[in-house]
Amino acid sequence: MVLVLVLCILLLVMLISWAKVNAYLAFLIVALLAGCLFGMPFTRVITSVNKGLGDTLGSVAIIIILGAMLGKLVAESGAAQRIANFMHALFGARYVTYAMALTGCVVGIPLYYNVGFILLVPIIFSVTQSYRLPLLYVGMPMLTALSVMHGFLPPHPSPMTLISVFHADIVKTFGYGLIIATPAILVAGPLFAITLKNIRPSGSNMVKASAVLPEKELPGILNSIVSSLLPVMLICLAYLLPMLFGPAPWIIALSHWLVEPVSVMLLTVIIATYTLGLSKGKSMTQIMGCYGNAVKEIAMILLIIGSAGALKQVFVDSRLNDALAVMLVHSAMPPLLLAWLATACLRVCLGSATVAGVTAAGVLFPIAHHAGINSNLLVLAIGGGSLFGSHVNDTAFWLCKEYFGLSVKETLRSWTVMESLVSVIGLAGVLLLNGSLEN
Repeated sequence: MVLVLVLCILLLVMLISWAKVNAYLAFLIVALLAGCLFGMPFTRVITSVNKGLGDTLGSVAIIIILGAMLGKLVAESGAAQRIANFMHALFGARYVTYAMALTGCVVGIPLYYNVGFILLVPIIFSVTQSYRLPLLYVGMPMLTALSVMHGFLPPHPSPMTLISVFHADIVKTFGYGLIIATPAILVAGPLFAITLKNIRPSGSNMVKASAVLPEKELPGILNSIVSSLLPVMLICLAYLLPMLFGPAPWIIALSHWLVEPVSVMLLTVIIATYTLGLSKGKSMTQIMGCYGNAVKEIAMILLIIGSAGALKQVFVDSRLNDALAVMLVHSAMPPLLLAWLATACLRVCLGSATVAGVTAAGVLFPIAHHAGINSNLLVLAIGGGSLFGSHVNDTAFWLCKEYFGLSVKETLRSWTVMESLVSVIGLAGVLLLNGSLEN
C-alpha cells in the first residue's frame, strides 16, 4: 500500500510540474486512480471523493472567501498603501528594512501573497528612489514578511486547511506562528538583505502598471490598521472578556462566538464594508463588485484545496491511513521533522506552497492521531516546509524575477535562498517550541 502511495504522489508531481495539468484536475485524477489501486469499489471511491471535497471545503471555504473579500477591500481602499507610507515615515532611512518587514507583516495578515506583492511593489520602488538604496535591500524584507504570513498564519488557505484537517486550535496556532515567524522574518529579511546590496538589478517597467492612490484618497492610519487587523483583535478580545468581566453566562457565550473564525471574519467584513467602503464614499454596488472579484481570484485555490481533501479521504477510506500510521510511528525521525521534510520535498517538486501544504495534510494525516504530537506545531512544521526551496516552478519566483528585473541566477541567490532560510528557521522554531512545551 505504501508503494502505491509513493507512486500516486510521484504521478501527482509529474502531472502538475511536467505535464502542466491543472492542480485541481491532477488531484481528482490521482484520487480516483489511487482508490482503484487500493482495491476500493469505484462507487465507493466516488463517495470518498465527494465526502473529502465537501468536508474540506465546508470547514474552510467561508473563512477563505471572507478573508479574500477583506484583503481585496484593504487593497482597493488604499488602507495597505496608507500603512506602508506610515511605516516608511515612522522608521526613516536608517531602519527602512525593518519598516518594510513590519509593513509586510501587517499587510500580509489579511492579504494573499500575490495581492500583497502587486500592491506593495510600487512602494518598494518609491522608497528605493527616495533613499537611493539598493532595490533588493529594501524590497526583500517586505517579501519575506508577506511570504511568512502566507505560509504560517491563518486565515491564509494552507494554514486554515491544515488547522481543519488536524483539528488544531486556531488561536494557539496563530500565537505560536507569530513567535516562530518573528525571528524568521528578522533573519531572512533585514539581516539577509544586507548580503544583497551588491546585486544591482535593472528594474522592470511592470511596476508602472501598479496604480498608487493619491494621498488625499487614502483612509486614515488608525482606520487602516484597525480594519486590517480586526480579526486578530477580536480573537484576542474573546480571550480577555472572561478575565475582565468574570465568567458570567453571557460573557462566556460572547467569548465563544467571537473566537469562532467564521464569526470573526464575517463581523470584520461587515465593519470594514463601512469603515473602508461606505464611509469613504464608495457605493454598496462598488463594494460588492470588489467582493465579487475577490471570490473570482481565489476560486481555483478553493477547488485545489477541495480536491486535495478528496485525495486525503481516499487515503483514509482505503485503510492506507492505518498502514502509514504504523510506519510513521515506528520511524526513527521525529514526527515534526518528518512533516517538515515531506512538505519541503513536495514544495520543491510542486512549486506552490499552498498545494504542497494541502497535499502534505493528506499524506501526514495519521501523524496527528497516532504520534501524540502537538497539532498546532504540526500545522506550523508543514507551513515551514511549504516555503522551502522556491524555484522556477513557483509563480512567486517569477513575480520576484520580473518585477525586480533580475536574472534567474540572481533570483535564486536572493528569493530562493530567502525562502529556504525562512523554512529552516521556522523548523528550528517549531522544534525549540515543542521542546519547551514538553518540559
